[in-house]
Amino acid sequence: MSVLAAAPGTLSPDPAPVNPADHFGGGRPVVMQVIPSLVTGGAERGCVDIAAAVQRAGGRAIVVSSGGPMARELERYGARHVTLPVDSKSPLVIRRNAKRLAALAKAEGVDIIHARSRAPAWSCLWAAEALGIPFVTTFHAPYNFKNGLKRWYNSVMSRGDRVIAVSRYVYDHVAANYGVGPDRLRLVHRGVDVDLLTPEKVTQGRMAALVREWRIPEHQRIVMLPGRLTRWKGQGVLIEAISKLGRKDVRAVLVGGDQGRSDYRAELEGRIRALGLEGQVTIAGHCNDMAAAYMLADVVVSASTEPEAFGRIIVEAQAMGRPVIVTDLGAVRETVVAGETGLVVPPGDAGALADAIREVLDLDPLTRKAVGLDGMRHVRAHFTKEGMCAATLGIYAELLAARAPVARGRR
Repeated sequence: MSVLAAAPGTLSPDPAPVNPADHFGGGRPVVMQVIPSLVTGGAERGCVDIAAAVQRAGGRAIVVSSGGPMARELERYGARHVTLPVDSKSPLVIRRNAKRLAALAKAEGVDIIHARSRAPAWSCLWAAEALGIPFVTTFHAPYNFKNGLKRWYNSVMSRGDRVIAVSRYVYDHVAANYGVGPDRLRLVHRGVDVDLLTPEKVTQGRMAALVREWRIPEHQRIVMLPGRLTRWKGQGVLIEAISKLGRKDVRAVLVGGDQGRSDYRAELEGRIRALGLEGQVTIAGHCNDMAAAYMLADVVVSASTEPEAFGRIIVEAQAMGRPVIVTDLGAVRETVVAGETGLVVPPGDAGALADAIREVLDLDPLTRKAVGLDGMRHVRAHFTKEGMCAATLGIYAELLAARAPVARGRR
């Protein structure tokens, strides 16, 4: 485990903003994204962000999903949402969806279809082929396989005219397992909104509201693990680490809903009681103000025991200037600078996690500030929403430019 050491400094200004309209050259292309639902998650957030960027660039954005609360955001950006059962994995429904998507794309003059999940990607592929328009996919995860049938099912994500990977970790997986070469494969890291995730914009009142809701005593330091309650996210490992840490001035806050996994939540609650940690571990549930939550945290932890395809939470925490601790799996080698913006520990090792928590909590104020600034610089240099949108629109523009001579020839 690396020792945190960072030189104090100041945060440099953000890069000059990119004008999305530069990508489309005054045209008004229509981009249709298809995603199973718009409930919550990194893929869904990226979908909405790209739809907004398409609208700002002078294009028209259509998003097709089975619905969800995030669909309302699209209206604010002028994008259109269409509800179809694209979350279904039924072969019959997937076939019907292909016809529905083709009809919608033809009626709306869609220029590009962009699929963000496997089941709807099959429908999108067939619709795009029927209409002769470009097809884009995004690998939001490695989509591992244990047999030939599952590999074939996953392979639809590799059939795009352009295939986007959300991290170098995913990029390498796609290249190695699906044979996609650099002519079609593109690396576009997920991006976070550094305008919203800015410490100066979080008021004391917002932080105080969470302290009251979570009933956290003033004297306790907060170790936060954000993420839905599911075993591989490592909430149980953090609970064990807090027990090994043996400090009454520390409280672990598990932020995230159980999404129906009530048995796992009950298991965690039982373990908290068995270890006598009722006053040191809080299962907070879903939080609607994550910026304020990050500001309360002395350290943000990702204790995942399986690889993170990207790890949005840890990027957001660094954007807020929080020291982080992550397990050595997946994309953390890209999102965290070990020993500078956070610490890296072996997965499933509660003892190593306890040691890392102790190290971060014992940082002197000057080093803590320097670590936070390093994290903010790292995110602003590599993982902004603006950068993600510019790169994605650049891919759309590349496909539109290649198609233009063909389209002109058909007239």
